[in-house]
Amino acid sequence: MMKTQKQIACLWLCGALLGISPAAAQTLSLDECRAAAVEHNRTLASSRLELEQALQTRREAFTSYFPQITASGGVFQAQHGLLQADFALSLPQMGAVSMPLSLVKRGAMGSVTAVQPLFAGLKIVNGNKLARLGEEVGRLQLRKTEGEVREQTDAYFWQIVSIRENLATLDAVDRQLGEIRRQVELSVRAGIVTSNDLLRVELRQQEVASNRLTAENGLKVVRMLLAQHVGADWRTFDVAAAEYGEPEDPAPYYVPVEEALDNRAEYLLAEKNVEAQRYQTRMERGKRLPTVGIGAGYLYYNLMDKNVDDGMVFAQVSVPISDWWGGAHALKRARLEEQRAENERLQAREMLAVEIERAWCEVQEAYAQIALARRSVASSTENLRQNRDFYAAGTSSLTELLDAETLYARSRDEMTSACAAYRTSLARYMRVTGR
Repeated sequence: MMKTQKQIACLWLCGALLGISPAAAQTLSLDECRAAAVEHNRTLASSRLELEQALQTRREAFTSYFPQITASGGVFQAQHGLLQADFALSLPQMGAVSMPLSLVKRGAMGSVTAVQPLFAGLKIVNGNKLARLGEEVGRLQLRKTEGEVREQTDAYFWQIVSIRENLATLDAVDRQLGEIRRQVELSVRAGIVTSNDLLRVELRQQEVASNRLTAENGLKVVRMLLAQHVGADWRTFDVAAAEYGEPEDPAPYYVPVEEALDNRAEYLLAEKNVEAQRYQTRMERGKRLPTVGIGAGYLYYNLMDKNVDDGMVFAQVSVPISDWWGGAHALKRARLEEQRAENERLQAREMLAVEIERAWCEVQEAYAQIALARRSVASSTENLRQNRDFYAAGTSSLTELLDAETLYARSRDEMTSACAAYRTSLARYMRVTGR
């Protein structure tokens, strides 16, 4: 009986342990990373909130067309009557008699008014146009942020692929060094070489181990950065296996500079800034114009124990006379700000043109570097093979063999860097051309 209970308890414990499974790993490809970044990136989320704020501002500005309704009311209780007076009465046989009079000791009042603005110096119209412009700016800012997030996603992704390629190179180098060490150990036992050669191989192996540790730590950090960027849990996040493949010719991606400028969110934002300053100038001018409105109201009061209510209609005109004194200077300042915005627009167009052309040059340079790096890998591979054969035949020194191995590792790393630079520069060029 006791044995059966122990078996049952053991089975229950095993079932409980099997039920506790670690969180499923999240392995994403490049396209999946892009999609996750669009959905979960915190910078993009903040940009969407800013757009929603601009939308609410536009809706708030539209309410300025509606009548302005106010209501007020109150009651009071005074210690003495608010109206104090003495009346002289002439009575027969008494002559003139003075009688004090005290009125309005308590009361209640209330009113409701509605004023419809007919003309407000175009401040309402221009304010609504400015609010709509703010919403357009918010959309352009969101589009700009989306391009930046996509570019950063690609940069992190290809950086991870690059580090993995570097680790693969270190694996290949480690295998080669293991074979070289085996040959050196045989030569040491045979008395052909001294143990100094073996120490040199060990030093090279330790250097490779140190480089591996640095690469693995860098891979972990970049993976964490990409996980945070796409809104994933870095503890279970990983990038799907990917290769650079055969880099395609970048010529089909080229866009003329003038065409690309018209698609850049940054340039469109500069244009919107000029337009906004124009509305600001009109708003400044409107502050010095009269405002006209019509209204209606309802008034109720009870001051002498009698309810009195009445309706009324009215018109009002307000002229800001004192604002005219400094108005000319404020209007001139607004026009100068408008000119400054136009100057910034022209400067933005010129600098963006330089950025687009520079990004295209970087793409072409990175593509050309791949061909050069590929030839270097072929040459270093053949050089390593020949030195390995020469060393086995005893016609080459260990120093020459280790130098050939170093050149081979360096050429492969340069090939990896060139491929990564091409992918990231192409992503940057797509962003700066507004795609």
